[in-house]
Amino acid sequence: MSLDRPVTPNPYDLLPRVASFTVTSEDVTDGAPLADAQVADQGNTSPQLSWSGAPEGTQSYVVTMFDPDAPTPSGFWHWVLVDLPADVTSLEAGAAAGELPGRAFHVRNDTGEAGFTGAAPPEGDQVHRYYVVVHAVSEPSLGVDADASPAVVSFDLAFKTLGRAIIHGTYQH
Repeated sequence: MSLDRPVTPNPYDLLPRVASFTVTSEDVTDGAPLADAQVADQGNTSPQLSWSGAPEGTQSYVVTMFDPDAPTPSGFWHWVLVDLPADVTSLEAGAAAGELPGRAFHVRNDTGEAGFTGAAPPEGDQVHRYYVVVHAVSEPSLGVDADASPAVVSFDLAFKTLGRAIIHGTYQH
């Protein structure tokens, strides 16, 4: 069976426009291959992130990592961290495996686990893009619980996102 298919568009270009702000990482260089630590079978560690310039009125953050290039109609969610307090503007590498600040929590990613899962595209498949996004949210809580799916989180974000900070890495197995 062949996995040949067109490259999907940047999924964030297809959403309603919101303000942009800045995210940087010691572990992810925009548009470059991911470090081994962010690959599932080599480190499986959530990346270090720092962000600034969120829009006025930001009351919380959601952090996600999404692969639109997975051979599924819905891509693949690797990380969904919800309800980070507004005064948090960075996460250390590996933060997804530790104690989270405030009322922050994970919803299950597409492996079924609450937390971070590193890059793991099918062997021989096209280059995959991993969009790490910090979403500035207009409410102190997104209003979901840990049983929500990543799709439900994304749907709710469509109505409560003030801004997005986006960085993406790539990986091919």
